[in-house]
Amino acid sequence: MGSGGLIVMDEDTCMVDIAKFFLEFTVDESCGKCPPCRIGTKRMYEILERITEGKGEEGDIEKLEILAKNIKAAALCGLGQTAPNPILSTLRYFRDEYIEHVRDKKCSAGVCKSLMHFEIDAEKCKCCGICAKQCPVGAISGEKKVPYVIDQNKCIKCGVCVEKCPFKVISKKA
Repeated sequence: MGSGGLIVMDEDTCMVDIAKFFLEFTVDESCGKCPPCRIGTKRMYEILERITEGKGEEGDIEKLEILAKNIKAAALCGLGQTAPNPILSTLRYFRDEYIEHVRDKKCSAGVCKSLMHFEIDAEKCKCCGICAKQCPVGAISGEKKVPYVIDQNKCIKCGVCVEKCPFKVISKKA
């Protein structure tokens, strides 16, 4: 983030979410003196939030890039001038992840909750009902000798079912 630190990430890290994380810090720390930092970073954050919620639209990536370059050039202080760096870096090296989020409504890292779902492998399901009993919103239904299923519209993507299934037949899908 500019402090000389090193951050190590793997394939389970969503670069769009990481950019949003760093930008959230900048939005919170902005003194509000100059419009590029005060307003621009908030607009970039809103776009990133939309993208990670699966509501990204064609053109959002380009808007992010234009905003980032303009903020970098017009901000008065070092915070504002460096605020767009995480976005510009992730766009440069991981643009495919942004495209995947916007076009395919998918997060390969499985980090963005709105873009993932859980599935029960019907062939391996033991029909025990433990997952259904543990689900806090009653999104899992089934009965003895009939594989359980997850209602994706009710599921809040908390992952309790995955944790509690003793047979490991529930998986997170991006």
